[in-house]
Amino acid sequence: MLHVFITDLQSYNEGHLVGKWVELPVSKFELAQALSEVLNEGEYISGSNNHEEWFITDYEWDLYSLFEVEEYADIYSLNDTARDLDSKTDHELKAISFLFKEGLSLDIEDAIIKADDVVIHENQTMTDVAFDLLHDCYDLNSVAPLITNNIDYESIAKELEYDGTYWEVGADIYEYIG
Repeated sequence: MLHVFITDLQSYNEGHLVGKWVELPVSKFELAQALSEVLNEGEYISGSNNHEEWFITDYEWDLYSLFEVEEYADIYSLNDTARDLDSKTDHELKAISFLFKEGLSLDIEDAIIKADDVVIHENQTMTDVAFDLLHDCYDLNSVAPLITNNIDYESIAKELEYDGTYWEVGADIYEYIG
């Protein structure tokens, strides 16, 4: 899910890079143990005691880059957030990522709540979306072929784009109905 590189701050300030990659989420015990290992190693390498501060020098997301991780983020809150995200489906993670990138959510809690309001039309164009919308909403089989064969789906797609609820991201169309 989320990998963070935790670094001993005092050792870093003394010119030593002492740290460890930790994959979140982990148990609180495992997280405390990882922090302790980093700080103890920093004390050993620098030869001084009382290493108490750490910071995050790097991070990586497995699938989707959901948000920026701050250097001095609360690692326990970050772990809780990673735990919340770990239970999400691939579709929900894509929706959360979309909400952040488009500025429709400013924090992770809001994005998690709004994820259900995002419809992802995978590998479709706006013309495909317009076609599906018309066929889902209207019984076009009962309309004469003279009319259905002349429906301009591209023009309808343009109108839908102006609506402000559709975004084209890569090969997908995202519809935010919130």
